Amino acid sequence: MHEHPLETWHRLVRTQDASGLDTLLADDAVFYSPVVNTPQRGKALAAAYLGAAFTVFFNPTFHYVREIVGASDAMLEFEVDIDGILVNGVDIIKWNDAGKIVEFKVMLRPLKAINLIHQRMAEMLQSRQGA
Repeated sequence: MHEHPLETWHRLVRTQDASGLDTLLADDAVFYSPVVNTPQRGKALAAAYLGAAFTVFFNPTFHYVREIVGASDAMLEFEVDIDGILVNGVDIIKWNDAGKIVEFKVMLRPLKAINLIHQRMAEMLQSRQGA
């Protein structure tokens, strides 16, 4: 029996193992960023954005504070302190019958946090493109 996609996600977050995204994401996965206007379509782009998020978001203060789970989707509310700014957000995750994530949407608040994340994600994505 396969691990539930949320169990896999929580394990990847806990271990900060972005390499597991390749098996968790569907080939046609779509990532919706809180700071990029267009959806990022395809496993490679979704994995790139989520991998960058692992570096930007996952410090010792990151934690999920609430989960609302349905049959094929979930909303996970999180909080994290980054440079003294409390970032509050939600991950909205949808998976298919095979247990692969097909849609991952991140929403953030407050505006100060959005601006900080925009800057950090841009830096992280640019550094990965140059590597």
